[in-house]
Amino acid sequence: MDVILLERIEKLGQMGDVVKVKAGFARNYLLPQQKALRATEENKRVFEAQKAQLETQNLESRKEAEAVATKMDGTKVILIRQAGEAGQLYGSVNARDVTEALDAAGFTVARRQVELARPIKNLGLHDVIVRLHPEVTVTITANVARTPDEAQVQSDTGMALVGEDAKEAADLAAEAAEAVAAQADAVFEEDVAGEAVAEAAEDAADEAAAAAKDKADAEARALAAAAAAEAAAAAAAEAPAEDASDEDK
Repeated sequence: MDVILLERIEKLGQMGDVVKVKAGFARNYLLPQQKALRATEENKRVFEAQKAQLETQNLESRKEAEAVATKMDGTKVILIRQAGEAGQLYGSVNARDVTEALDAAGFTVARRQVELARPIKNLGLHDVIVRLHPEVTVTITANVARTPDEAQVQSDTGMALVGEDAKEAADLAAEAAEAVAAQADAVFEEDVAGEAVAEAAEDAADEAAAAAKDKADAEARALAAAAAAEAAAAAAAEAPAEDASDEDK
């Protein structure tokens, strides 16, 4: 079947190209998803009339996708699953699971945008392609593990934890948790001691300020008393002189 592509389709062509595809692929995917039109003469005229508008819309949506891709690139999502000692999952991780994990991480994508060639059936770190736009893709990492602690170890080492590695990692995680708890207690005690020292220093500063104020008040009172004494002495010195003047008269 001949169709007109309304957007770039990988391995098929660019927007506006007329390509031949299998009838089933066209009916089940290209046409329902509005990615193509049947290549009839009427549809060719319709496409030519709308080509400029379609190209503008495509440019705008590509810019939006590129902005999202910048934020999403390198994202790691954790999916907790049960698995055997050899690392084989009791079940699988599919595109819907990855979509939900991305949604929890703050990225909204459709399930059809997550490209998994086949479901993930083993523990470990798996690269997953997310197609945000026909011309924009980004690669994220699906970290499939039994527990959050194992997921952290897998993220740090880049290797899946299976068999004895998983047990050893669990033990190391427990030891690390205990060490962090002990350090937190020590920091808490240091903080309490630091607060006590700070309170003592503040009290000492208040006392020093009060003493300085008392000293300043005392000095002010002493100066006032000295000034009063001087005034009294001057007044006393002037009094006899006035009395002698009165007697002469």
